[in-house]
Amino acid sequence: MQSVLNNALASPNIIGINSGSGLFVVILTAFFPSYLALAPAAAFLGALITALFIYFIAYKTGASRITIILAGIAVGSFFSAIIDAIFTIDPNIMLSANSFMVGGFSSVRSDAVFYSLIYIAIGLIVSFLLSNEMNVLALGDDIAASLGMRVNVIRLILISAAALLAGSAVSFSGLLGFIGLIIPHICRNIIGTDNKYLIPASAALGAVFVLFCDFISRIIFAPYELPVGIIMSAIGGPFFIYLLFKQRRGRLYD
Repeated sequence: MQSVLNNALASPNIIGINSGSGLFVVILTAFFPSYLALAPAAAFLGALITALFIYFIAYKTGASRITIILAGIAVGSFFSAIIDAIFTIDPNIMLSANSFMVGGFSSVRSDAVFYSLIYIAIGLIVSFLLSNEMNVLALGDDIAASLGMRVNVIRLILISAAALLAGSAVSFSGLLGFIGLIIPHICRNIIGTDNKYLIPASAALGAVFVLFCDFISRIIFAPYELPVGIIMSAIGGPFFIYLLFKQRRGRLYD
């Protein structure tokens, strides 16, 4: 998402993609409980629609980086309002979906992970195969087009891949936030900006980061266990503020 939108603040939870995935999963849970095996597909659909909508705003308005973030926050708030309305209508859904909204792994089943792995594998393969195209997009649309790239087509494919990855992860882990914001920046500072190496490095370090946060959530208030999403938000919030200050100095990708 950071490469496609040319925005170092872009991540699935910041620009509302996770909220779109959550909305579709909650709708599936509330109204089609016998089709819960389709949760990864529903999460992907919600993520894709949200990502395309944010991109449409950016494309039509020539939105600045901060405007894109604000648009994502607005979209996420709207989806959250719909989710709250569903919970109000059917409180039983709220009880079963509460852990999903916070994010965590305490109730994750192996079959849910298996279905999601198929989608995640497809998203990773597409992202890795188009890593060179992401590098070219980082140079700007005009330069990419002058090099013969079909910018809109490639961007649409990459947005779909990002939505597939985010939606698949959200479908079983819940609305975990800030991984897609923090990890790429750390990897970029370690190995550089070449997406051929940045994508697998972000995937590996992201897994390590999630395991670390899950470990902290289990021991910090033992024998009680905090949802891992709370730990991630506690870490990601200050990091996001740091990026905002960094952007103000005009050094988003330094």
